Amino acid sequence: MPPESTLERIHQAARKEFRERGFHGASLRSIVKSVGMTTGAFYGYYKSKEELFAALVGEHYSYLLARFRRAQEEFARLPYERQPEVLSDLSGVCMFDMLHYAYAHLEDCQLLLCSAEGTRFAGLVDEMVQIETDATHAYFRVLEELGRPVPDIDLRLEHILITGMFHTFFELIVHEMPLSQAEAYLREMRAFYTAGWMKVMGQ
Repeated sequence: MPPESTLERIHQAARKEFRERGFHGASLRSIVKSVGMTTGAFYGYYKSKEELFAALVGEHYSYLLARFRRAQEEFARLPYERQPEVLSDLSGVCMFDMLHYAYAHLEDCQLLLCSAEGTRFAGLVDEMVQIETDATHAYFRVLEELGRPVPDIDLRLEHILITGMFHTFFELIVHEMPLSQAEAYLREMRAFYTAGWMKVMGQ
């Protein structure tokens, strides 16, 4: 087995420091010291603590947002009459894709979810909530076009329900349960939220 590169050692030390202290509390000096290098040598790899954190979580942040956005765009391109039929199926595929991706990159995705306060990555849930909210309103317009009842849902309640859904989903990743158990919980979570949304929407 080849020895760890200096970059890999920096990343492992950074993961430990960010996990234990969060981005704000993490000490670049502690990371550098634990690797046995000087601060000057570290700056040959990264310009700042922010850049180091981005190297660990940036790709995963981009994937999760892009995968979720793509699911909404694929749904919106469907003929209006098909959308009510496949609403739950398409969202389910997307959520399982995101779950499997997060488990394949578990440590870094946990950093993204638990340690990103103070970085540009801290708004992941808020960005997903906005995407989902916009898609929900677009779907309401589809229901109108189809002559189906459209719910008069309070915007604050809508925001609370959507935000709660994402926090529930990401708890599966934060708690690091076995993947098979997380998959079972996701199926139950989706059944719960789907039934609730169908009731709210009068479907």
